[in-house]
Amino acid sequence: MVDVLVIGSGGAGLSAALAAKEAGASVLVIGKMYPTNSQTSMAQGGMNAALGNVNEDHVSLHIQDTVKSAHGLCDEDMVRQMCADAPQTVEWLERIGVPFSRLDNDKKGIGTVAQRQMGGASAKRACYAQDYTGLKILHTLYDTCLKEGIAFLDEHYLLNLIVPDDTIKGATFLDIRSGEIKQIDAKSVVIATGGYGSIYHGFTTNMYGATGDGVAAVLRAGGAVSDMEFIQFHPTALKHSCILISESARGEGGYLVNEAGERFVDELKPRDEVARAIFSQMKEGQRVFLDVRHLGEEKLMELLPQEMALCKMHEHVDPASDLIPIKPVAHYSMGGIDVDYALEVNGIKGCFAAGECSNAKVHGANRLGGNSLLEITTFGRFAGENAFKHAVYASSKPVDGTQRLKDEAEIKTLFAQEDSESFYTYREILGELFYEKVGIVRENGQLNEALEEVIAMQVAQKKMGISDKSRTNNQNLVEFLEFRNTLLLAPAIISAAIARDESRGAHFKVGFETENEAFRKHIVLQWKRETQ
Repeated sequence: MVDVLVIGSGGAGLSAALAAKEAGASVLVIGKMYPTNSQTSMAQGGMNAALGNVNEDHVSLHIQDTVKSAHGLCDEDMVRQMCADAPQTVEWLERIGVPFSRLDNDKKGIGTVAQRQMGGASAKRACYAQDYTGLKILHTLYDTCLKEGIAFLDEHYLLNLIVPDDTIKGATFLDIRSGEIKQIDAKSVVIATGGYGSIYHGFTTNMYGATGDGVAAVLRAGGAVSDMEFIQFHPTALKHSCILISESARGEGGYLVNEAGERFVDELKPRDEVARAIFSQMKEGQRVFLDVRHLGEEKLMELLPQEMALCKMHEHVDPASDLIPIKPVAHYSMGGIDVDYALEVNGIKGCFAAGECSNAKVHGANRLGGNSLLEITTFGRFAGENAFKHAVYASSKPVDGTQRLKDEAEIKTLFAQEDSESFYTYREILGELFYEKVGIVRENGQLNEALEEVIAMQVAQKKMGISDKSRTNNQNLVEFLEFRNTLLLAPAIISAAIARDESRGAHFKVGFETENEAFRKHIVLQWKRETQ
């Protein structure tokens, strides 16, 4: 039995694993893909920390900006902890080798960490590594885990948590390569499986695998989820591919313009305001572009080399000389697994959650750009430390194989199930449905229509199955399981959006265009736990 089982091998999971290992725990990290493929690698712009290297800044200002962006739905104690820990987190990342971009202001040629402006920030606060910040952090964390001898099981898909008597005892997994169902016993568990943005399939910056697997597993196991209606739409994704163009492009001085070449919004306002401004232009029939031509090719190649390559590859435009066609798409899940001050899942003892899957109440109604990389490392480490503390006093008595046998029977049923209707078609329909009716601007009539359509899809799910009947390396099976998770979470998102009759941050509702003090609260959903 392992002390700390970490489910998810992105930035939050790796940070948790390192912290637990440093504390003296035996640690196993399990992921459905390889660590370097995680969503963390797609975070480009930077990581907030009030270092004051470029202009005057202070932790209190970082807290103030985060609280303001959250529109009253954050827990200020958690925000204060995250922001106060930020400088130490950057120092730790530097110490283990993250190559942050630097200012050329040191006689020894070393320089201090460079910082750039992000939307909603009152100072240049985001530490960055060109526009590969998340990638550099992820690779460094993974390298450090390997140096520390942390064990990994890659290509293992989370099926269910094992939760007898309200306390976590491990989890079950599908070994994707062999097709075997495995049970991993653990004294404590950290869930770091990422968000659920891929429910907006075809209209999101997220990878296909961001299907809320950990959130769905917690819900099935009797844990609580909260604020599921709050999904952030990033203002600048490439129009045709939905690939993210980082906020750093606007932070470095990029403009947003319509077809007439007019700037129509302050580019450095919070993301929800900028996204709605772009959406409004599109509703009027205007195409919208990001203009960075005035920055010059030399500066673009120095600061935004990845953005340059992505634009050329996917839109066939050269940002140094051409306008970049963009649109807002789903980007980040503010809601997720409901946790307490120790990041322990409400409803499941010994189970902790960190990163985008976790609702630690720091992002509220609208995440501040640059705070996601900060959260995954700061709270990832915090979750790992707390998981170890729980493991010290947890029972090492093995649990029976009831959940594993259930999962084996269910997977066997899926192989036998007729696939008269393709779930891939429904995945496309669900993505478009959510973008159109549970998107940037919402309306109760459309939300109710969306809920009815989702319920119809759940009924139709009985006719869906897998066409690939091979037991090994069956991606068709994995994608079906992922689709089932998104279909499970969809009503929770829509129901919470219907219940919130106001506009607050990323949730904007027609007919209720202002904030209502009566809704300054969290919408929490929890199922009755099945006996395991």
